[in-house]
Amino acid sequence: MSGAALVTGGAGYIGAQACKSLANAGYLPVAYDNLSRGHRDAVRWGPLVEGDIDDRPLLVETLARFQPVAVMHLAGYIAAGESVAEPALYFHNNVSGSLTLFEALLASGGPPVVFSSSAAVYGLPESVPIAETAARRPVNPYGETKLVVERALEWLDRAHGLRHVALRYFNAAGADPDGEIGERHEPETHLIPLVLDAAAGRGGPVEIFGTDYPTRDGTAIRDYIHVQDLAEAHVRALDYLLAGGASMALNLGTGAGHSVREVIRATERVTGLPVPYREAPRRPGDPPILVADAGRAKAVLGWQPALPALDDMIATAWNWQKLP
Repeated sequence: MSGAALVTGGAGYIGAQACKSLANAGYLPVAYDNLSRGHRDAVRWGPLVEGDIDDRPLLVETLARFQPVAVMHLAGYIAAGESVAEPALYFHNNVSGSLTLFEALLASGGPPVVFSSSAAVYGLPESVPIAETAARRPVNPYGETKLVVERALEWLDRAHGLRHVALRYFNAAGADPDGEIGERHEPETHLIPLVLDAAAGRGGPVEIFGTDYPTRDGTAIRDYIHVQDLAEAHVRALDYLLAGGASMALNLGTGAGHSVREVIRATERVTGLPVPYREAPRRPGDPPILVADAGRAKAVLGWQPALPALDDMIATAWNWQKLP
């Protein structure tokens, strides 16, 4: 299958990597991004349409111009802490913007949607690893916005046949192995880039939020997944929908968890540099362990991580940071 694929948020960390994977698979990725948090120089594999996700006339015009066979919807704000401080901002952008996009899609014939969701929809899980059938009980506005959009897609499919795959990411990590794209958030909130900055002397000590969790070393455990593996899963989900696949939600993770202390030790191993850190109290709402059961993605999409090792994720991020 070939043709154009619209990628909202296509100038962002995961969106740009998805564009590269689409191009490698023979599609024309059309990045749609307002560049408020994305980067113009990350758009390299197709055209950029600069615009807001809530600009319906521009979305309709873009859809008419490129006639995409499918849409990857990655535009959205992603910082859980910021969402607690600014919930209206998150509901406006993530929910209202998504509904504007879906209305434009339905007006243009309803191409299927691969939606960038999140493990944050689960909140505090009752057991791990987490399957897609687990209760969805978000504990912050960010997770709530992702859940609202998932539910909207479920109803739009019932009412109008808007088929979709909601991909529930766990913790995206790493950088493009070719060194073309990497993680650049302002401010940065993700653990691995913060640990790398600390190792390189570009930031202060890394804060370990909570050292008394019921885990193997007292620090929180998360399932990290390489950004290239995430991008490949998006392409497979798009292919699945274009082959007539039914709507569903899929977890994306490795099924293995790493603690904060293990990430710090792995970074020291990869870089050969010490990582300064300081211990801090737990953050409200942080679960002790988040690990994915990604068996359904393997069964449905034939997908499994090609870069599951934590050291490889850190090494690609470190190599990208060191590039001029």
